[in-house]
Amino acid sequence: MDLGIKGKRALVCASSKGLGRGCAEALAEAGVNLVLNARGAEALEATAAEIRSTYGVDVVAVAADVSTPEGQAALLEAAGDVDILVNNAGGPPPGMWSDWDRDDFIAALDANMLAPIALMKALMPGMIEKGWGRVVNITSGSVKAPIPQLGLSNSARAGLTGYAAGTSRQVAQYGVTVNNMLPGIHATDRAKSLDAGVSKAQGIDMAAATAQRQATIPARRYGTKEEFGAMCAFLCSQHAGFIVGQNIVLDGGAINATI
Repeated sequence: MDLGIKGKRALVCASSKGLGRGCAEALAEAGVNLVLNARGAEALEATAAEIRSTYGVDVVAVAADVSTPEGQAALLEAAGDVDILVNNAGGPPPGMWSDWDRDDFIAALDANMLAPIALMKALMPGMIEKGWGRVVNITSGSVKAPIPQLGLSNSARAGLTGYAAGTSRQVAQYGVTVNNMLPGIHATDRAKSLDAGVSKAQGIDMAAATAQRQATIPARRYGTKEEFGAMCAFLCSQHAGFIVGQNIVLDGGAINATI
């Protein structure tokens, strides 16, 4: 399918690896020029070079911490006038409700709620002026079904979801759509980290921890960054203009819900 976005320009956050990279690659395959962002310069530059050589699109790499005002300023200066924004950031650490204090919540909010909102506020006026734009926020399946040990993530991402719900209805009339993607467990570094936590807590090896979690997923496997990226690219396409303010769950059926 021709997504109709060849020649568009996208900013994809946290895109040196994992789900962000999956989104960046899918957009590049559709002919979209990219501004990539991550904190680690080495991995980011390697990803940018690989995407350039594979897909022949223009790729700008900006190493910055998007959770900080300084990082946001550097990213926005490099991004310029973009048509597509993919918000993404690594999740805060797991723990118990009694573990976290105010500073922990502020850090989670900065990364997983306030940074995406800041980028949306900065970039959507340009999209509105052009009469076309796409925003995709990568959140988490925990927004729909909270995960007890991920209370920081549950809280921050739920806040972003509420903001996006109202904002999406305000900007849709200008040809700008805002939607969220809610990943379940995908084969990324995040999954390895969580599996390591299960391994340590239960005194089992990593393979057993992974198998145990995969057994809870009806698809009996973890998702891939490629299939996740394909959904992101579709939401950013010319064909998705009537999809507004939605939360698309990609979890292999793990959340047992009718709606």
